[in-house]
Amino acid sequence: MTIDIISVVPDLLNGPFSHSIMKRAQDKGLLQVNVINLRAYTTYARAQVDDYPFGGGAGMVMMIEPLVNAVEDLQKNKIYDDIIFLTPDGETFHQKMANALSLKNNLLMICGHYKGVDQRFRDHFVTKEISIGDYVLSGGELAAAVLTDAIGRLIPGVLNDETSALSDSFQDNLLAPPVYTRPEVYRSWRVPEVLMSGNHRLIEEWRHEQSISRTAARRPDLLD
Repeated sequence: MTIDIISVVPDLLNGPFSHSIMKRAQDKGLLQVNVINLRAYTTYARAQVDDYPFGGGAGMVMMIEPLVNAVEDLQKNKIYDDIIFLTPDGETFHQKMANALSLKNNLLMICGHYKGVDQRFRDHFVTKEISIGDYVLSGGELAAAVLTDAIGRLIPGVLNDETSALSDSFQDNLLAPPVYTRPEVYRSWRVPEVLMSGNHRLIEEWRHEQSISRTAARRPDLLD
């Protein structure tokens, strides 16, 4: 899978993809992440990519021309399954969306900045608009990192244990059950006996019950 990310401040994305699971995914050749500097595609002086909004108002708006220049140049060598705009007014990102996007071959993410982008670009180029939550960030770079991580870890072969991602929270509309590791007893706090029983059927039943009770307590909306 290839994920291309267009950003006004590409240096913000140096860290998230250089460590841990995302780095291993790239080292294995299973995921390629390319961060593209939007300023390389502007024809305006001083690498300008934004301007004042028509009609007045606070803030600046990302201009359509640099964005179209960048997308059309990238499309010369690649067909994108989706062109995703990261924006607070997009569809809220969730696990099922991550699952679906992980099956794609090529994704392009556009990081919003300032007060947003010219609506004409959204109307004619963007195929999917995504938000990672009901709050506003300084730009879409952190949101792009979140999507890339959530999608990339689902690619077969990225995680050492193929079943690990399938047991994550939200995969079956349930939160994950509590987990324990050594020591068995710490300050008189014991690991639940069932986990030490070696009876895999009972263990799975316990985990499922714990998932249901935890979801009911913390996220009852998921059970609906």
